[in-house]
Amino acid sequence: MTLVGIGYDCHRLVEGRPLVLGGVEIGHDRGLAGHSDADVLAHAVTDALLGAAGMGDIGQHFPDTDERWRGADSIELLRAVVALLAEHRLAPANVDCTVIIEAPAISPHRERIRRRLADALGLDSGRVNVKATTSEGMGFVGAGEGAAALAVATVGDAPPAGGAGG
Repeated sequence: MTLVGIGYDCHRLVEGRPLVLGGVEIGHDRGLAGHSDADVLAHAVTDALLGAAGMGDIGQHFPDTDERWRGADSIELLRAVVALLAEHRLAPANVDCTVIIEAPAISPHRERIRRRLADALGLDSGRVNVKATTSEGMGFVGAGEGAAALAVATVGDAPPAGGAGG
């Protein structure tokens, strides 16, 4: 059986924070505001996985009211969700995601982001697609006030423990 989920996240861009997208720190004059590292791309992927598995959303598992998650590395949260899926005999099969930001350009960082996400997901990087776009000057993203990300994930039955993997 194949299960499909979608994820979305957005955060404001602010001074004094690093810009982290897909687990990669990208040089920029502003970063994303949030309780954790505010990695909108990792958050969208996490929500897509949780949605596919019918397990709620990132806020239920890692609430911003819990100080344990202050400054958390969102790639580690993603790894925790992959482990949670495994406990339910599920595993990510592929992810397609898009980051929406006016600047900086994502293309120089795309392969590093792709590899970082694939590693956290336990997938070959060919099963993780990372795209980027702008919003053509429209809305909060277009005004340079923030960034957003979308993700679609498929989840399937995990191979039995100790069995042959794919």
